[in-house]
Amino acid sequence: MSETRFPVAIIGVGNMGAAMAQRLLSQGWPVHVFDLVADKCAALAHAGARAHASAAEASAASSSTILGVVDADQVRDVLFGHGRVATSVRLGHTVLLCPTIAPADVEHIALALRPQGVFCIDAPMSGGPARARDGSMSLMLACEDMVFERHRSLIEALSSRVFRISARPGDGARTKLVNNLAAGINLAAAAEVLALARCMGLDLALTLDVIEQSSGQSWIGSDRMRRAIAGDFAPRAHMTLLAKDTRLAVQAGQAAGFETPLGKVAQSMFAGACAGGMADLDDAALLKWRTQNG
Repeated sequence: MSETRFPVAIIGVGNMGAAMAQRLLSQGWPVHVFDLVADKCAALAHAGARAHASAAEASAASSSTILGVVDADQVRDVLFGHGRVATSVRLGHTVLLCPTIAPADVEHIALALRPQGVFCIDAPMSGGPARARDGSMSLMLACEDMVFERHRSLIEALSSRVFRISARPGDGARTKLVNNLAAGINLAAAAEVLALARCMGLDLALTLDVIEQSSGQSWIGSDRMRRAIAGDFAPRAHMTLLAKDTRLAVQAGQAAGFETPLGKVAQSMFAGACAGGMADLDDAALLKWRTQNG
């Protein structure tokens, strides 16, 4: 085993966390995992990961911890609450914050880790589980140069698409929110125009064929609407995630003194779909919600 392949803990092995674990295992990295759902850890243990009974135990056995949880409250609980990670690791341990959370939360978490002797990499990701598994997802990193260089081998194992944003924690989150607001607006637009096509009596698959080869094409629109047309709403990316991300992006814009009218429309659509009983479905179900609420 290469000396650069140090033990890594992944806390939260849902769709993205599990995909990152699988990616690192395929590259020969020692991986320690913890999740509140024990079956998720058991599946990765069969692939070579070591499952632990607590987040603190998994992180204490590792040199770095990747957080694959959902939101800032869960991050704080893992690090400073029930998870006790911040007080269980050795000096010089590094935490990679991969969830999409508010920039202010990233800044506060990084500051709170500093007295514990723990470094922080603001490291939101984009691309979905398949790209996380094959190492082609995007990583948006904000951290000190020294911290980046110490973890270059891990970062490059995780992704071939690494973007160094700045040395300021929170800038990775800002970049991710800008991206996800664009994704939310594009997906909301795709759902609306296909709902319109259905109302006009057009064939949805053929209409999407045209859009994909014309000026209305977007990656997220094609990816999600193909699934929606097939009636496939099994969650790869839950509706709640873009509901959260568009809300955070609009709030970040307001904090910067910038209004996002299109973003607010997209935010209201995802919030409406969640309130309409689609929170646990894939965000492709936005077409179903838009059709029902035309």
